[in-house]
Amino acid sequence: MGEQTRELISSLDGGARLDATMFERIINDCDSDDLAFAMKRANAKRKEQFGDEIFIRGLVEFTNYCRNDCLYCGIRRSNQQVERYRLTAEQIMECLEQGYSAEIRTLVLQGGEDTYFNDARVCALVSEIKSRHPDIAVTLSIGERPYESYMLFREAGADRYLLRHETATEWHYAKLHPSSQTLASRMECLRNLKALGFQVGCGMMVGSPFQTAACLAQDLAFIQDFRPHMVGIGPFIPHKATPFANESAGTVEQTLLMLSLVRLMHPKVLLPSTTALATLHPGGRLKGIMAGANVVMPNLSPLSVRGNYTLYDNKANTGLEAVEGLAALSRELDTIGCTISKGRGDAPA
Repeated sequence: MGEQTRELISSLDGGARLDATMFERIINDCDSDDLAFAMKRANAKRKEQFGDEIFIRGLVEFTNYCRNDCLYCGIRRSNQQVERYRLTAEQIMECLEQGYSAEIRTLVLQGGEDTYFNDARVCALVSEIKSRHPDIAVTLSIGERPYESYMLFREAGADRYLLRHETATEWHYAKLHPSSQTLASRMECLRNLKALGFQVGCGMMVGSPFQTAACLAQDLAFIQDFRPHMVGIGPFIPHKATPFANESAGTVEQTLLMLSLVRLMHPKVLLPSTTALATLHPGGRLKGIMAGANVVMPNLSPLSVRGNYTLYDNKANTGLEAVEGLAALSRELDTIGCTISKGRGDAPA
């Protein structure tokens, strides 16, 4: 069984296209030796494409208001226990300057789908950031918007857009979201973003409720066809104030497998080692990089609000996950022969 699994992994590394059935076979049959094999190949592929540089993005979680009611999310509309906040434009610019002083050249504005931040306000923020620091890459992660809104954001100077698809399986998407949210709408947004010239990121949770190996295989097949510039993959972690409070978290091992397979199928992709992975395991960030990840996203948000942007329980938001810990993060990366890149880290052509 292990030999067959490694043959499929090797073929992916060699540029072969796999169908969903083949991906499912890898996922179902993968043992610890197969995972180590996949990670070794993926780490070598990362080095081949990017050397030893790890890109950093400064994350500003600027609002935890959200109109949506995703069943897995701690800032879902129905959660009355969360303390809501919105950063002012001045606070966001303070985060920008803090990151810029730390030589961070990509800013990620992430928030719930907050109707207060309409097109005009988002465009004003993007324009101000670009006016202050034209060398900064601006990434938005603010959910589903009409094509016209995305076009305005692009014209204002936004470079990238992160929108996780969460799952490429329609019935599974319906299990994770209320009926007002559809996979078709999410996929249309991703296509619109790509058509407008954004560097686009999609991604999924690993181990989410009702997920099967076939679901993950469909995710990989979608990523193989869509060819995004970025892919965000992290383990599902339950939140105590959601309908999935008593569900089990995803595993580090399966998350590392997904990271490895994405790196092998899409060598030039920008692939974060996520905070969720670091939350599940103290060495999760380094494990992610050893599985082919090449991006980390230290938190620039004010300390006063970090504890309120809780998509899942026990989220790590200080130490190596924060801009204050960049020196320690640099030392940690040095233990595996990696360094922090000072550049914007755009997706290779």
